[in-house]
Amino acid sequence: MDPSAHASGNPSGNPSDSPSGHPVSPLEQALHAARALVLADLAAGEVAAADVVSMVEESVAQRRWWVQQWPDGADFVAGLVAQDVQDALLERYGRWPLCPVCGSGDPHALDVEPELGPDPHWVCHKAGVKVAAVGALGSAAGGKPSS
Repeated sequence: MDPSAHASGNPSGNPSDSPSGHPVSPLEQALHAARALVLADLAAGEVAAADVVSMVEESVAQRRWWVQQWPDGADFVAGLVAQDVQDALLERYGRWPLCPVCGSGDPHALDVEPELGPDPHWVCHKAGVKVAAVGALGSAAGGKPSS
C-alpha cells in the first residue's frame, strides 16, 4: 500500500476512490472538481466567506441534478458552477470577478467562455483576452488574446 494514500485517508491509493474505499462516480468527480475550481477563484479574490461558499454548495447541488439528467454534460459543470456563483454574487454583492487586465475605465466583470462547453476560461470581452482558466484566477497577471 502507498503510504501517502493512507495519510490522505484514501486506503486504496486510487484517487477515484472515496476515503471509505468506495469508487467515486465520474459525476461526483466532476462536481468535486467544479467546486474546487470555483472555490480557488473565490479564494484568489478573497471573497470565499461562508455565505459565498454556501452559494457554491447550492450551485453544486443544483448541477448534480442537471448532470444526472445529461451525463454527457459532466465536462461543462465547472463553467456552469462558476456562472451560477457569479450570478448569485451579482444579486447580493456586485460584479465578480473583476477584470484584472483593464487598468482604466469602469470596473467590469469577466465572463465564462464557453458558456456551455469544456475547458471554461474567464475572459475579458472588453480587451478581447483570456484571463485565466476557471480555477486559476490566482495566477492571472494578464491575459492572452482570445481565440
